[in-house]
Amino acid sequence: MTAYAIAHVHSTEFCPDIVEYLERIDETLEAFGGRFIVHASPNKRGVEGDWPGDAIVIEFPSMAEANAWWESPGYREILPLRTAHMVADIILIEGVPAGYRAKDAVKKLA
Repeated sequence: MTAYAIAHVHSTEFCPDIVEYLERIDETLEAFGGRFIVHASPNKRGVEGDWPGDAIVIEFPSMAEANAWWESPGYREILPLRTAHMVADIILIEGVPAGYRAKDAVKKLA
């Protein structure tokens, strides 16, 4: 089942370390089938609640690949370039199967 790395980016100090991080992150994703599907789009519209900052979403074929990427030596090597200059909340989360409907959540509660 597809999984996602989702970041709610509150602030970024744009500096040489962030540039290097951005130049290197794609190569860390390749081995795990990761791909950006949202990357801090300037075209966004807040429709409910407060959403300061930006959103980043990376898709993976499964939770196993998402976890393996997060723990990989390649990503761990560049991680400090980001964490020293960005404030973000990040989760790895599994998606839902094809055909899932919101009412399926009722079954989980019963």
